[in-house]
Amino acid sequence: MKGQEAAFERSGVSGMNLRGGAWTPARSGRTLEVKSPYTGRALGSVPDSDAEDVDDVALAAAAAFPAWAATPLKERVRPLQRFSEIVTRNENELSMLVSRESGKTPAEALGGIRRGLEVVEFAVSLPNVDRGGALDVSRGVTCEYRREPLGVVAGITPFNFPAMVPMWMFPIALAVGNAFILKPSEKVPLSACRLGEWLLEAGLPPGLFSLVHGGRGTVEALVDHPLVRAVGFVGSTAVARAVHSRATALGKRALCLGGAKNHLVVAPDADEALTVKGVVDSFTGCAGQRCMAASVLVVVGEAERFVDKIVEAAQKLELGKTMGALIDPSARERLRAAIDTAEREGARVVLDGRTVKAPAGCGGGNWLGPTVLDGVLPDMSCARVELFGPVLSVIHVSTIDQALALEQSSEYGNALSVFTTSGAVARYVAERATSGMVGVNVGVPVPRDPFSFGGTKASKFGQGDMTGPSGVELWSNLKKITTKWALSPDANWMS
Repeated sequence: MKGQEAAFERSGVSGMNLRGGAWTPARSGRTLEVKSPYTGRALGSVPDSDAEDVDDVALAAAAAFPAWAATPLKERVRPLQRFSEIVTRNENELSMLVSRESGKTPAEALGGIRRGLEVVEFAVSLPNVDRGGALDVSRGVTCEYRREPLGVVAGITPFNFPAMVPMWMFPIALAVGNAFILKPSEKVPLSACRLGEWLLEAGLPPGLFSLVHGGRGTVEALVDHPLVRAVGFVGSTAVARAVHSRATALGKRALCLGGAKNHLVVAPDADEALTVKGVVDSFTGCAGQRCMAASVLVVVGEAERFVDKIVEAAQKLELGKTMGALIDPSARERLRAAIDTAEREGARVVLDGRTVKAPAGCGGGNWLGPTVLDGVLPDMSCARVELFGPVLSVIHVSTIDQALALEQSSEYGNALSVFTTSGAVARYVAERATSGMVGVNVGVPVPRDPFSFGGTKASKFGQGDMTGPSGVELWSNLKKITTKWALSPDANWMS
């Protein structure tokens, strides 16, 4: 681990804004430091952009847009195809970069990159799957639709998937003819810089993909900019709600994905091996820092026998090898405080990640081991609040309906999974769940393209979903054209 982290830091580079195909600093000269979650040491820096920097980027994007919108779809996807090939050739390099700035293990980082590439592949396929349509609707009257881009659009992405979530947005937005501006999380901006380099190498015309780095002020300037027509966001519920409100108040299109409190329901007849692995992978993967992570484990009746097995399996994970670090010190302290609160409220800490030591050479990092809280009651804070870390709260119920009632009463609606060997139970749960994504014997029920990603309730603000056909709708408009060339000899209501 120590040698791996040293290699990370030797390869560290700083980034800049990407404007009109050129790499530029912020006008103010201010920068933001990027720190390693593994060690706490500096990895590099990026510009701290203000409204003037955002304006520069937006103007360059707007200048590039008309020619790109006029380019045939088949030609627009060719740079994306080359980009996919470049990323695939360099996926190990990118996974190390993602790992060192986000705290993921390299294997987790690689998995996210490959998931992002699936969206690129979907975007490249659009000439074959989104061909438009025309129909003779009456005698001598034809209706058709054409898909048109919006113009300059923007994506604001989180720290937990530095490469994947941007690739959920810009490939489709570019393919349908927009110019795209990315504002990555200031905690993980270096991977986005590499994506920008490779898009230019792939032959994407300058100005069509832009990068603007910064914090909250940068986000607000980007959302407010009059040239930005639509905004995609992934992050916490509080910020998703704020971005959506700000954008829509200005008449802009916005889809903002927020937080989660995902429930895993384990029926008494569940398969032990499938359940234990699925639960542990779900709540510890990416150190629990993903919106699809398990947060509440609801064991039904005799399914309580699985809890000890889950604790035993989670106990075997090794920090720095099979589980990564938290993003920053504040995340670690927030989670430790949440565990303390759970204890005071009466939960039992049956696996305590607070006592786990940091990997050798990484004492300055942000480490917390897997934690399991048993005997949790529905009104406890750990059962209701999104913790966003490797902490699993276990609630015991007697029936499937009681388990469903917990999920249905949650303010969040991102994901629910049920573990069972009964098709009838699986269908019963899937039909009654209020979450937007449901899994059966799958701990992380992420839809794969062409199926779209998105939740319900406080997990999503705006219409539609991210990725897949819903992603196409997000970044484009349909123009409908009705045509008539001559009078019809036999009149009807339309003529």
